Amino acid sequence: MEKFVSKTFYRLIGLSLALLFLHGCASTTNPDDPTAGMDAKQIYEHASEQLKNGDYENAIKFYERLEARFPYGEYAERAQMEIAYAYYKDNEQESAILAADRFIKLHPNHPNVDYMYYMRGLASYDLSKSFLDKMFNVDPTERDPKSARRAFEYFAELVKKFPKSRYAKDAVKRMMVIRNNLAKYEVHVANYYLSRGAYLAAANRGKYVVENYQRTPAVADALAIMVQAYEKLGMKELAADAKRVLELNYPDHALPKN
Repeated sequence: MEKFVSKTFYRLIGLSLALLFLHGCASTTNPDDPTAGMDAKQIYEHASEQLKNGDYENAIKFYERLEARFPYGEYAERAQMEIAYAYYKDNEQESAILAADRFIKLHPNHPNVDYMYYMRGLASYDLSKSFLDKMFNVDPTERDPKSARRAFEYFAELVKKFPKSRYAKDAVKRMMVIRNNLAKYEVHVANYYLSRGAYLAAANRGKYVVENYQRTPAVADALAIMVQAYEKLGMKELAADAKRVLELNYPDHALPKN
């Protein structure tokens, strides 16, 4: 009896495995699957061709299908990298960031992983590009420049980990632009407070720019705001100090009227 149970048990296991195998084969030959009958190399080449032709949506579909059917190996690895670029070109920046993040975690020592750090920063940078263009029509206290700050952090990480990367130089340039924009944003918010009589908030925001965004064009405006805000608050000494720094470092900047 025990022998019969054992044989029956193992036969059932074998049958189950066979059915699973057949089901797997059927799924890969699904007539609705555009990759049916293709191997990993063929799917990859097709996806790359779509990417080259600017058909990013279809490229993404083929890269996704490649990894689903062939999750390991050289072509899956390439797909994981190139899909981030495809998302980026298809204006799906958040998806590009997630794809780049995933690649970095899966392949931290890949020879081209610096590109994924760069792509992550680039996608976040693009999310913040229209930030200044839009914010002037919106209450500045309601707009959060988190994409700009995130892009700065991503580029900074690239430069720190891969200072000799071919992408490091461009990352540094973009960091300078982001820093200038963030300083300008802070000044805009300070002006918003100033116009509404929130003088202490305006002065503090101006001070924040002076302390944290040195050597940016916004510093002169921040000092001018500090002068005006301190004057309104009756803090004559602080107003005089801010005005003195403004005149010394930015003699051509328009001074606020007393």
